[in-house]
Amino acid sequence: MKEIILLKYGEIVLKGLNRSYFNSVLEARVKRALRGAEGEFTCDYAQSTLCVRGAEGADIDTAFEKLKKVFGIASVCRGAECEKDIDDIRRTLAENIGTLLGSARSFKCEAKRSDKKFPLKSPEICALCGETVLSLRPDMRVDVQNPEAVIIIEVRDRAAFIHAGAEHGAGGVPVGSSGRGMLMLSGGIDSPVAGHMMARRGLAVDAVYFETPPYTGIAAAEKVQHLAEILTDWCGEIYLHNISLTEVQEAIAANCREKLFTLLLRRFMVRCATALAQKYGAGCLITGESLGQVASQTLPSLAVTEQAAGLPVMRPCIGLDKEEIVARAREIGTFETSVLPYDDCCVMFTPKHPDTRPDINEILAEEAKLDVEGLVERALATDRRVHLG
Repeated sequence: MKEIILLKYGEIVLKGLNRSYFNSVLEARVKRALRGAEGEFTCDYAQSTLCVRGAEGADIDTAFEKLKKVFGIASVCRGAECEKDIDDIRRTLAENIGTLLGSARSFKCEAKRSDKKFPLKSPEICALCGETVLSLRPDMRVDVQNPEAVIIIEVRDRAAFIHAGAEHGAGGVPVGSSGRGMLMLSGGIDSPVAGHMMARRGLAVDAVYFETPPYTGIAAAEKVQHLAEILTDWCGEIYLHNISLTEVQEAIAANCREKLFTLLLRRFMVRCATALAQKYGAGCLITGESLGQVASQTLPSLAVTEQAAGLPVMRPCIGLDKEEIVARAREIGTFETSVLPYDDCCVMFTPKHPDTRPDINEILAEEAKLDVEGLVERALATDRRVHLG
C-alpha cells in the first residue's frame, strides 16, 4: 500500500495573481514541518491539494500530527494511493478495508471525480466500491443518511486516492506570508494565544519577555521560554528576547505616582519592543490585551500605551472574554504552562488603585521626571536573544 497524506488548501485558493507566492510559502512550511518526522518525504502539488508521500520506513504518524499544525491548510487526511483504474481502486479498497471501516457497522461510499475523462461516473464508482465492501464485510449495511463510516474515493488527474475523510487543519494563511511581528510574551494565558492567532494570519513571530531580577526569578524566565517553544510547533522558529527592566521599574517606583506605575512600565515595554522590532525586521507589535479585562486594558489606557509605540499594535484577543481565551490556550497546548505560579514584572509593582482613565498629559508629565531615552537604551543593552524551533 502506498500511504499518502493529502493537504487541502484553505483560503489561499481565493488569492489572485499572487497565489503562487502563497503556494511557495506554504510548501516551504510543509517541508519544514516534515523535518520533525523521521524518514524522507516528497511533496506534489495539484488541484489545490498537496500530496505528501513518505519513503519506505518514513514516520507517517508523526508527519500527520506535525502537518495538522501548519497554517494555510484547511484539512488533512491519510489514505491510500492507487492507479486510476477501477480494478486497482477496488483492490486497494479491499487491502485497506479494516482501516477504513474500523468498528463501524454502517457505511457509505462517496466518489469525487475531478478527472472528467475517467470512464465511470461518480455513482458507478460508488456502486462498485460498495459492492467490494459488502463482499468482504457482509455484516455491514449501507446507510447514506447517517453512516458510521464514509469511504471517499477521489479520482484526480494523476492518481486515485481512497480515505475515510479528513481532519480539520490549522486554517489561516502560511506563516511568513504576511510579514513578521514582535510578540510581547508575558508568561500569562493571553499573550501566547495572541501570538498563535497572528501566526494564523501569516505573521512570522518573534517574542520579547521583560524580566526584573531579582524581583522575578529564573523559573519565570524558563516558563516563558517553554511557552515560546510550544508556539514553535505552530509558528516555526522564534527568536526570544529577554530584556531586564529592573532599572526602569525602580526609577518609576522612586519618582512617579503610584496609580500610574503599570501604564508607565507598559509604555517602556512598548518602546523597547518597538526598537527590537525595527532592528530585526518586524513590522508590528503583538499583545494579548483584551478590552476591559484589567485596569491597563481600558480604552483610555490602551490609547496611552499605544501612543508610545512606533509601529502598529496587533491585539487579536481584544474582543474575546477570558473563557474564550482559556479555551484557545487549551487547544494550542499553552494553558497548563501559562498557569504555573510565577509572577511577571507587572504583578510585582501593581498599584493598589490603578488609574483606569489616564490622561496623556499627566503621563507625559510623569515621564518628564525620568531619563526615558537612557533607560530604554540601557534596558536594550541587557537583551539575551535565544533561537527556538
